[in-house]
Amino acid sequence: MQHLIVITGPTGVGKTAAAIEVAQRLGCDIINADSRQVFKGIPIGTATPTPEEQALVRHHFVQFKELDEYYSASQFEADVMALLPSLFEKGDYVVMCGGAMMYVDAVCNGIDPIPDISDEVRQAVKQEWQEMGLEPLLKELQRLDPIYYEQVDKLNPKRVVHAIEVCRQAGVPYSSLRTGQTKPRPFNIIKIGLNIEREMLFRRINHRVDAMIEQGLEDEARSVYHLRHLNSLNTVGYKEMFAYFDGTMDRHTAIERIKKNTRVYAKKQLTWFKRDPDITWCTPDECKGLSFNG
Repeated sequence: MQHLIVITGPTGVGKTAAAIEVAQRLGCDIINADSRQVFKGIPIGTATPTPEEQALVRHHFVQFKELDEYYSASQFEADVMALLPSLFEKGDYVVMCGGAMMYVDAVCNGIDPIPDISDEVRQAVKQEWQEMGLEPLLKELQRLDPIYYEQVDKLNPKRVVHAIEVCRQAGVPYSSLRTGQTKPRPFNIIKIGLNIEREMLFRRINHRVDAMIEQGLEDEARSVYHLRHLNSLNTVGYKEMFAYFDGTMDRHTAIERIKKNTRVYAKKQLTWFKRDPDITWCTPDECKGLSFNG
């Protein structure tokens, strides 16, 4: 029996160290399931596994995309499913580690076949959103797909913009393409969720942000500041630093805001993953002691 061991949980909880220990013990590779660690040039702000950590266990899908390349959960699903057979030829176990909710779900459950969005459609929708705001796009969504309009979080621009992109690209309502059916997988999936006491998690997050600043997050953010319009940089750590560079936020406030927004994201991750009854929850230390071979 082949097993995909999924190690997930909130940011800052210690997933990387636990995954490396488990992978070393089982003699297998690690698949990265962090949606920002796939991009080159931003290792500090995304807490990408260090060269030393990657030397311990082979990691896949780490820093393999340029910042201006489009990458999605559906592409990640396709890439992982194409890679897994060769990894399983070497052994019965593969570890997948990351906290990107859509990426984890894409591999474990599958994603409905949504058409690739052309650059023309993507740029057109993005420009309309930036110039006119979300309201005109919401009205268009209500006209093109009233079913999804009633379901979507109308305060979430990413969801609204994506739905409009799909409607325009496919020529059919986005809701008509969403089956919600789980795809069968030819391997066993073991989901491990890492969590620790909330106050301790928040302390770890605060400490990690301080460490990122010491490691050079500000210089890293300045090196990509001219690319701030890219979706790959629309994430915690860089948005706050860019605001500091713009002069709309002082440096101390930017750092404290990174800590706060990271804590908010961690809570969002926990809320998402707690809905999955297939996840077994434990601490990072407990995970390192788990037996996966009976």
